[in-house]
Amino acid sequence: MQSLNLVALSYDRLVAITFPLHYHVIVNNRSMYAMVASFWLFSIALMLTATALHSGLSFCKPLVLNSFFIDIAPIMQKACRDNYTYINYIFGNFIPVLILWLPLLFILATYCCIGYALSRIATAKERFKAMKTCTSHLLLVAVNYLPYIITMSLNQHIHHNARMINLSLNSTLPSMLNPIIYVLQTEEVKESVKKLLRFKRLSKITMQ
Repeated sequence: MQSLNLVALSYDRLVAITFPLHYHVIVNNRSMYAMVASFWLFSIALMLTATALHSGLSFCKPLVLNSFFIDIAPIMQKACRDNYTYINYIFGNFIPVLILWLPLLFILATYCCIGYALSRIATAKERFKAMKTCTSHLLLVAVNYLPYIITMSLNQHIHHNARMINLSLNSTLPSMLNPIIYVLQTEEVKESVKKLLRFKRLSKITMQ
């Protein structure tokens, strides 16, 4: 859902920058409700399928996992090698494509379109103002996808403790940073922070 939410946000940015006059017609409550509902249904169906497939695995080794949440890779390492395990292996390699690579490619494609649209804007000030609305989203994309990409790329070489810590942080950090990053983008919060810093600076000068 984190990955798909970032897809929805990139779509919102794409429409806002490339079709600003039609934004409220394209991005309305009905379309967004339908998008979020489809994301939830897709995620639930995917996880139920994965759970059903893994519940049928047989294990030839003691099933002791050095983890505190369910991760597919350690379970597959403990499973017996048979045709059913091979189906799970194929499905396990297919999941990252659906929840990681395809959403990431869509986000990159939307920002290519946004970059092209910004290049057609006349003044640098307007380009900067339009791009400023995308900084928070780009930051969240980096925080969400980079740890996963590192883990997937070094899957065979990364230590299981490092894998566990990396995936655990990636399950919590983006959700925690999401409201902080977006709140800091609002002008009211920026002004409040500036006033607070200015007050502290004046207080120190007065005390001296």
